[in-house]
Amino acid sequence: MVEISGNLLFIAFILYLIATLFFGGSIKAKKEINKKNGTNSWGKIAVCLTIMGFISQLGYFITRWIAAGHAPVSNMFEFTTFFGMALVGAFIVIYFIYRSTLLGLFTMPVAILVIAYASMFPREITPLIPALQSYWLNIHVTTAAIGEAILAISFAAGLIYLVKAIDQTKSNKQTFWLETVMFSLVTVLGFVVVTTIFSIAGYEEKFTWVDKHGQEAVMEYTMPAITGPNEGELLTKDGFNPLVEMPAYINAKKLNTVIWSFLGGLVLYGLIRLVIRKRISAALQPFVKNIKLDLVDEISYRSVLIGFPVFTLGALIFAMIWAQIAWSRFWGWDPKEVWALITWLFYAAFMHLRLSRGWHGEKSAWLAVIGFVIIMFNLVAVNLVIAGLHSYAGS
Repeated sequence: MVEISGNLLFIAFILYLIATLFFGGSIKAKKEINKKNGTNSWGKIAVCLTIMGFISQLGYFITRWIAAGHAPVSNMFEFTTFFGMALVGAFIVIYFIYRSTLLGLFTMPVAILVIAYASMFPREITPLIPALQSYWLNIHVTTAAIGEAILAISFAAGLIYLVKAIDQTKSNKQTFWLETVMFSLVTVLGFVVVTTIFSIAGYEEKFTWVDKHGQEAVMEYTMPAITGPNEGELLTKDGFNPLVEMPAYINAKKLNTVIWSFLGGLVLYGLIRLVIRKRISAALQPFVKNIKLDLVDEISYRSVLIGFPVFTLGALIFAMIWAQIAWSRFWGWDPKEVWALITWLFYAAFMHLRLSRGWHGEKSAWLAVIGFVIIMFNLVAVNLVIAGLHSYAGS
């Protein structure tokens, strides 16, 4: 059953890759069109492939649930693959409302990066720890992930708006920050590449260290240790001595992975710029030249309008109910809880500024992009680096 599940996920990944190429072909073959005009054959094939991939990934989710005996959202691999599936599902629904193949060209690469990112984490099915043995696991985590996935659509639409609206013929703050967003996406790919390289090489080194409870433990690294664990002592002969030691409340191993991913992203970004000889956002402009800015602005806003209440239910209300059941308190200022609140406050501010201050167009697009950056920071940095009650999610 587990093998079948893995095969279905791989098939979905390949279908998403091919669908992305067809979405690109759809834009090249015909001007971007609205829902009244239908779509061309390239776009139809792309959408069909996307739906087939989604069905395959849904099959993965169901078969893994059967094999595990619980909803497969209990660790980083499971949660992130579910997030990727929810993102594709949200795109499919919104596509049939607006018929924008360009949205697929910008959304599918994000979904592909998310699933590729997930594949770098351990995929074994493990028993649930006591805190997770509750039906609230299914309710809280899946609802929060679906909410974040819908909000991610607003990011894709906002990114399309900015790529078209910002003048790439000159360098300014707008071009800098837009390119920073592009670099961040490349860094996720850098994580996948670097992790794969060291995995193929079979790199491993071990440290003894002292955790935040004062207990001595062993930590295994699969990449050279730039950041070492608290009071760490290298056990592996001829291993790489850390450049800096981290305090116990920081997961030094996973921070080390983040640093290596950043370095890998720098190299990949440099290679991409060397090949295209312009900013990535400038290279994407020909794809968006025929899109209507009002259309993507509406898609971005509607996505937040739908995703925000779903996220509120999953990440705050259901989370607090489960926290009361599991830990006898609704709120405890755990890092994950704090950043969920920050995310909620940001999107609440987004709605306020949009409705009462008239922040439409470029301002709204920037808010959509920043919101997704906060979501990804919560997924990557908070889950992986900062130790807390939700640290099991980074396993």
